[in-house]
Amino acid sequence: MFASDLFTLPAFVAYLGLGILYFIAFIVTYIWITPQREMALISEGNLAAAISLAGAAIGFVLPLASAIAHSVNLVDLALWGLVAWVVQLLTHLVLRMVVRDLRGKIEANLCSVALFVATVATCVGALNAAAMTY
Repeated sequence: MFASDLFTLPAFVAYLGLGILYFIAFIVTYIWITPQREMALISEGNLAAAISLAGAAIGFVLPLASAIAHSVNLVDLALWGLVAWVVQLLTHLVLRMVVRDLRGKIEANLCSVALFVATVATCVGALNAAAMTY
């Protein structure tokens, strides 16, 4: 019985591996496109940078997890993962237009702004995840 349970282990490893690869690539891309240096700010104790980055990460992972759960193969996952990626990056670009001087406010450690940005990113991610199920 245990051997038959391991039958899907290669698929698990493949889907998890692609998910982790996408997650790392998204974080690297997100950090690259934002004008502030999140990792330096976070290491200096800037909570606002950590909150905004965490919101973007969760906003990306929600639809990515939905894609993993609902995709029919790795190509399907890869395509829907890219959709999640693009939607989350576009969300950030819109937030940069809506919140004046977002960079300065994150660098100044304004947690209220970071919480707003993180909340919007997470909500868009949740909507994106739900939309992927149809």
